[in-house]
Amino acid sequence: MNQPTEVIRKSFGLKEEVKPQLEASYHSPLIEKIKANGFSLRAGRLTFRLAQEFGFCYGVDRAIDYAYETKAKFPGRRIFLTNEIIHNQRVNAKLQEIGIQFLYGPYASGFSIEDIQKDDVVIVPAFGAMVNEMSELQKKGCVIVDTTCGSVMRVGKRVDSDGRDRFTALIHGKYDHEETRATSSRSLQYDGGSYLVVRDKPQAQLVCDYIEGRTSKEVFMREFRKATSPGFDPDRDLERIGCANQTTMLSSESLEIANMLQESMKRRYGAETLADRFRHFDTICSATQDRQDAILKLAAEGVDLMIVVGGYNSSNTGHLVEISQQYCPAYHVKDAGCIVSQSLIQHKRVFSPETMETSPWLPDGPLKIGITAGASTPNRVVEEVIKRIIEVAGKNRSGDLVCINCGQILEERQCKARCTRCGYFEDCSDGMSDHPNQL
Repeated sequence: MNQPTEVIRKSFGLKEEVKPQLEASYHSPLIEKIKANGFSLRAGRLTFRLAQEFGFCYGVDRAIDYAYETKAKFPGRRIFLTNEIIHNQRVNAKLQEIGIQFLYGPYASGFSIEDIQKDDVVIVPAFGAMVNEMSELQKKGCVIVDTTCGSVMRVGKRVDSDGRDRFTALIHGKYDHEETRATSSRSLQYDGGSYLVVRDKPQAQLVCDYIEGRTSKEVFMREFRKATSPGFDPDRDLERIGCANQTTMLSSESLEIANMLQESMKRRYGAETLADRFRHFDTICSATQDRQDAILKLAAEGVDLMIVVGGYNSSNTGHLVEISQQYCPAYHVKDAGCIVSQSLIQHKRVFSPETMETSPWLPDGPLKIGITAGASTPNRVVEEVIKRIIEVAGKNRSGDLVCINCGQILEERQCKARCTRCGYFEDCSDGMSDHPNQL
């Protein structure tokens, strides 16, 4: 039997060594220029306004750093990720390119935990891992590098505490999301531990209805058949509730759900018993909140449309689109390839796993375009999306090359050229223009 291994949760001190790789794959000089210019960029008739908080958060940065450092630290060993390190196709593909294999998920390489050997290295992603997975890995005696985000760990500790005190963990989240699967599993470490995952306010209302006797057990269990702990009994397990949330959910909705449940428990059991029956701690991470606040601010300033860049399975990115659509047309794109032409864009439908096409999407005339990105989106991808929008705006719907500022048809596009009609000067050497009003 192998000795249980220590879990490594800190840097190997190789950040400077892997820095060139990280910058080559994810850094964007253009995005840095836009930030320095007041988060604004004008390109002809297009004005891009960048949200003041967007893209990689600290937890994501840390997880990616540790993955690259792990590869540098153990060059001769097999290295595995239990699942996607974050929800971004570009990042996971890059990790595959440098030789890191995946045990589970869309990038699975055909191995499982059963195949792990003592000399292997296993990286736990930013979402964390289920308790039973961590236990099995530790029994293998392999090196474990845990990149779980600090905010996710705080949720896990809260669920752990609730389980120990015989409170059911009621988690606002998505039952099949890696983070929620990891945190909910912590409640099962204790005899009688239980959990319930609630996706949104309608589902929360159904929980309230059951607590107050307005719906049947059959209806309740049919709705939550995939979102409860084994053997969940709402008659027993809804008597004491501890609310938490997946860190990437919409913060305002999480608060509303907690308030709904608190009031329901108060009506059912009385205000005097509430402290013994209900707990709530806000576990939305600060980076998620900052990005949601930034998109609200950007929308309030006034933009004609919003482009939200991020993986299609990214929860926090989806919520940024949800917020944006309340103010203007908003499109969730995963990369520059989704910008097909000036008239056609491919994007993910809000509240659905489906993708769709919209045409037309980029109106004529002067436009203010808001840009933001989920916490797992590299700046390089955001740069590519901005450049692609500028590129398609330089062609009319007939495919003719046009001045991006005034729309005059050009015979050819040169790297450095001035429009004869409006005087707009385009310099494509760095992907941008050099008009006096431009960056």
